Amino acid sequence: MKHPNDAYLPYRQKAAQYVGATYQSRRRRRDPIDPSIDPYTIPLEQLNVANPELFKADLTAPYFARLRNEAPVHFCADSQYGPYWSITRFNDILAVDADHNRFSSDALTGGITIFGTPQTAEFLPMFIQMDPPRHDTQRMSVAPRFTPRSLAELESVIRQRAGGILDALPRGETFDWVEHVSKDLTGQMLATLLGVPIEERKQLIAWSDILASSDNPEVVPSPELFFNTLADVGEYFSELWNARSDDATPGFDLISMLAHGEGTRDMGPREFVGNLALLITGGNDTTRNSISGGLLALNRYPNEYAKLRENPGLVTNMVSEIIRWQTPLAHMARTATQDVELHGQHIRKGDRVVIWYLSGNRDPEVIDDPEAFRIERANARHHLSFGFGIHRCLGNRLAEMQLRVLWEEILKRFPSIELDGEPERISSCMFHGFASMPVRIPN
Repeated sequence: MKHPNDAYLPYRQKAAQYVGATYQSRRRRRDPIDPSIDPYTIPLEQLNVANPELFKADLTAPYFARLRNEAPVHFCADSQYGPYWSITRFNDILAVDADHNRFSSDALTGGITIFGTPQTAEFLPMFIQMDPPRHDTQRMSVAPRFTPRSLAELESVIRQRAGGILDALPRGETFDWVEHVSKDLTGQMLATLLGVPIEERKQLIAWSDILASSDNPEVVPSPELFFNTLADVGEYFSELWNARSDDATPGFDLISMLAHGEGTRDMGPREFVGNLALLITGGNDTTRNSISGGLLALNRYPNEYAKLRENPGLVTNMVSEIIRWQTPLAHMARTATQDVELHGQHIRKGDRVVIWYLSGNRDPEVIDDPEAFRIERANARHHLSFGFGIHRCLGNRLAEMQLRVLWEEILKRFPSIELDGEPERISSCMFHGFASMPVRIPN
């Protein structure tokens, strides 16, 4: 299906409605956080772990610990996002994530984020916010790009690019690891996956930041910017979609695969831009935040860094531990399709249910000493960071490979990379990540 030139005009029209208006009507409140307050002194019914400022201040751990201990299925009646249930224990999260019949991901019921609403389905339908069978047929269109054989062909490309990025880093002076390494490597790979010139990666990263931060006024100060970005993305990629739809021999980039896939070739423009938003953010934000989180972890646990230097063969296991310890995607949300009893709590049909991967990956009932970073941890891949069930992250092996290759190349070049100040975290309860991280490579 070819897309007309004016397919994304409705996004521009939506953006125009906000010109001159304040963002207050759309922004979610950021409740100030007092780090001196013990979360155990807050009345349980008032505990709201979804406040983005908790994540920006890196204060979530004791809040989630209390919920796991006292209310593993917890109802918050008043939050920035309306009422919601929190599921905070590892095994309960697995159970909900796997039960797509009773816990729907469909955008028409609210989708997969705590800030999702049925109204977003009009502008951003995507396969991760669908239930079977539509989810399965659309996911299958791009799945071949992430098979082990396909990924093995990418390893040399990743290694070359990682090496080029590392060789260009300054020595003996402070620089931002997020900007110079985490964003650049993932941006280059995203350009390759989408089949666009590598020189376009900064534009892809800028779009990713906006699409992943519609709720964050620090990044998206107005809904006008958000809707115009959707139009920019749609118009840019529609040219590629229309051209690649005519290819007799389809390429192996994601746009070509969508254009020729049985479940996606007849997608309308909005479904196309929705799936693009998914691929752009999923292929960028989570991996780049794990790249940053891994360096932070090694600096906070210098004995583990020393073990790694002594035995670089530990990199593969360390990568899984990085992804667990960082948990770059803090939550997913579902909507109950029927009344459900869980730990004595009555979740009603239509209720919003948030599965907190960040909490489950810190559950001491399943993971020994979970707050610690251990690069030799046994069964390190047993974590929740990629989700579970039909919505398990399609690019999980690619993310692991990028991290592994990057750290193999780092160890060839630098005895250490030192944190040179506190990282700045983003104000988001969805993406658990970093805005900046000052580091220094000793001469």
